[in-house]
Amino acid sequence: MKLTGAQALIKSLEMEGVEVMFGLPGGCILPAYDPLLDSSIRHILVRHEQGAGHMAEGYAHVTGRPGVAMVTSGPAATNMVTPLCDAYMDSIPMVCITGQVSTTAIGTDAFQECDTVGITRSVTKHNELVMTAQNLPMAVRQSFRIATTGRPGPTLIDVPKDVLQNSMEWYWPTDAEVVDSLPGYRPNVKGHPRMIKEAAKLILASERPILYVGGGILKARAADALRELAEMTDIHVVTTLMARGAFPDDHPLCLGMPGMHGNATAITALQRSDLLITLGARFDDRITGKVSTFAPDAKVIHVDIDPAEQGKVRRPDVPIVGDCRLVIEELIRAIRDMEQSGTPRADTGAWKSRISGWREQFPLSYEASEPGEALKPQYCLEQLRDNAPEGTILVSGVGQHQMWSSQYWRFNEPYTWVNSGGLGTMGFSVPAAIGAKVGRPDRTVWAVDGDGCFQMTAQELVTASVERIPIKVAILNNSYLGMVRQWQEMFYDERYSEVYLSPELPDFVKWAEAMGCVGIRVDSPEEVQPAIDKANSIDDRPVVVDFRVDAREKVFPMVPAGMGNDDLILPDSQMPRKGALK
Repeated sequence: MKLTGAQALIKSLEMEGVEVMFGLPGGCILPAYDPLLDSSIRHILVRHEQGAGHMAEGYAHVTGRPGVAMVTSGPAATNMVTPLCDAYMDSIPMVCITGQVSTTAIGTDAFQECDTVGITRSVTKHNELVMTAQNLPMAVRQSFRIATTGRPGPTLIDVPKDVLQNSMEWYWPTDAEVVDSLPGYRPNVKGHPRMIKEAAKLILASERPILYVGGGILKARAADALRELAEMTDIHVVTTLMARGAFPDDHPLCLGMPGMHGNATAITALQRSDLLITLGARFDDRITGKVSTFAPDAKVIHVDIDPAEQGKVRRPDVPIVGDCRLVIEELIRAIRDMEQSGTPRADTGAWKSRISGWREQFPLSYEASEPGEALKPQYCLEQLRDNAPEGTILVSGVGQHQMWSSQYWRFNEPYTWVNSGGLGTMGFSVPAAIGAKVGRPDRTVWAVDGDGCFQMTAQELVTASVERIPIKVAILNNSYLGMVRQWQEMFYDERYSEVYLSPELPDFVKWAEAMGCVGIRVDSPEEVQPAIDKANSIDDRPVVVDFRVDAREKVFPMVPAGMGNDDLILPDSQMPRKGALK
């Protein structure tokens, strides 16, 4: 069967099970947009290519399936670099297709030409310039396999315009042919049996163990296995920013989020432990603080599917390369076998008592607003949390609102938290929420954003309105770049340089209405509940709620950049107890 390269590309995407893609047409990719009309794939037309990438990420976050974005050459491809890097940092499966100038024009500085493969090489797991139409099905199959196996990540296929226009003889590579075509790509998923036994021994011998859980648990679909391990061993769990929801926040063994703005108990439990059972986490600098002072008395078991993570930051005592779910299941069996054969379990009673004491003494806290005072952002999040329908997906931008969201929401289900962790991309929230709603149309999706973040990609609300994607957006509007302001106040002697945003421009309610959304403004605590109720009742178009919050609020606890976790700064009401976290 003869097909054009464009027809083969779209048919290949259908064969891979693609149901939806996000994109924007242009000259070099235009041939691929024609057969799209006759395909089964839903295409969502974005207003900026960066939005297409973040939508694909949001879709992948909540479904586990690869998000797909398609844009043209040159500036369209370079606009995709940020979401590609974001997906690469957070291990999000994503396939990006870009147009390219014709093969005869490559290297001539043709109109809208750029070296897309060269530009994106460092922010993709795999990329390829496809030079013949006959190679397109294999290129698509390779990209999807690489994006979704091993440590997930983004891939890119760059297709010249004449390759899309040329004809080819249709074929579909078998799984075996795809594997054989990638001889250097063999992800190891099963942990080494000897290392698993060594890990089991350390777990049974530990008096102060902590399960340090990262986003790899979610990528491995290992939440159930993690819960079984935690309950069987009675070990407390900390969930990093990327792992929120992997272990239920309402579980008695859950300590919540550690890190620069984690809660005091989670941070200190890591710091004082004698064993870190590290599952799908990478010892990110936001978790460790000053590496040389991080968990100084702890031995380390490190489970990660990416061998490059072993020893990259902290040298493990027991390195295990493998899929988190499979390794945890083997660990459970090994621990049970050892206990049945008479290996005793260390007494962890004193450790649990210390953790309980920290929890009681150092809860998350903020000073509530007095009548007539400015609205507190934490209060807004608590009200959103308490009035959200069951199974609500929360998507955040980057900054103070992101940290408050992770602190004050209750994540009791996997894949209900979507955020930009590794890259920290302002402008992520709105398009990612659209992608999440497309992936899970049965769920309510709330995007929490700051006024600075919101203004970077708010045009995608037009996409949401036109495509009937009814997301809800809560702007915690403090008229500042909030996290920058916090740092300038604390570390730059209150010298507020280029951080103030106009308090009245733009008018977010009018802006929302201009984009086909419902706009609501909230100025006082008594207006919060009615606004949330109204937003939750609207299901036929997007809603934007502008919460005008107190600019003076800061995110605590906080470990200052470059300092160790023992330098934790607590709220003023808790600082006199300095030394209690020992």
